[in-house]
Amino acid sequence: MSVPSSLRVGPFTALILAKKRYLLFYLFIMWISILSVFFEFWIFWQEMFNWNFIFQWRIIHFYLFLPLVGFFAYITIVFVSLFFSKILLVLVNVFHKPREGIFSRDVSDKDFRYWSLRNTIKRWPVWLAHKFPFPFLDNICFKVFNVKTTFNNSLFEGWIDCEFIDFGKNIVVGQGSMVQSSVIIGNLLIIKKTIIEDNCRIGTHSFVMPGTHMMKNTVLAATSTTTIGQVLEEGWIYAGIPAVKFKKNKFFEDNLQEIIAGKMKDINTLQEKYEDIYLRRHDNKLNLTINEGNLRKKGQLDENFKKKKHR
Repeated sequence: MSVPSSLRVGPFTALILAKKRYLLFYLFIMWISILSVFFEFWIFWQEMFNWNFIFQWRIIHFYLFLPLVGFFAYITIVFVSLFFSKILLVLVNVFHKPREGIFSRDVSDKDFRYWSLRNTIKRWPVWLAHKFPFPFLDNICFKVFNVKTTFNNSLFEGWIDCEFIDFGKNIVVGQGSMVQSSVIIGNLLIIKKTIIEDNCRIGTHSFVMPGTHMMKNTVLAATSTTTIGQVLEEGWIYAGIPAVKFKKNKFFEDNLQEIIAGKMKDINTLQEKYEDIYLRRHDNKLNLTINEGNLRKKGQLDENFKKKKHR
């Protein structure tokens, strides 16, 4: 599904600032990345005047190549910001390595301070990557910030934490969903590694809490929420708040096409078979009973109306 670039989300960082002086890291990364873009435009401008063109041709070439220069300038600002963010993160991690656990949401807590600092350093390149109309910059952000993922995963329509998350292959995160490795509850900061294995699906507006382990071929239905440290067993569909087992997930079974189609070639029979396996609802019988009751009631009312009319 095509989604406007303004709605793409991908990686995200928490906005909590433990100390105001951490903004200096943010401003430094912003300043040096913007400076690189000005340098590119300055080179472009100088080269334009070094060409042996008459003035009119020089103006035409300037506006002709300006969009291309702007495109590469945007790529440059993202990569420069990622480069210096990575350097700062390496230096910060030398003093205090990121670790899992339950910590106090207080400035006196070292883990809380450094967690806030790491998020501040990542914020500018993450914001820039969001604004680009192609998703490959988001994937590069994930990889630079040590999130294990592959380029074929669809992670661009949800909010994904930038540390302590491992993704397998063929992952789809629904629009508006959140996959977290850290959360603040009251005065506590909880950081736990979140693991999403191969062929998992996370429905729209769902929440994957820190420490969740989704095993292979697992589906988290739309508007569902896992609990902290919850394990979702392989091959099941989970739904609800909190998420519980709903039904077996048959979408990744071997010989799926034969299970659905078999030797049937009639499209109507095939559709009925598909609906019977995948679209059957538990409340169908209840709805049918209610509808039959309504129809009987309506029939009785019609007959009573006819009798009154004949009188």
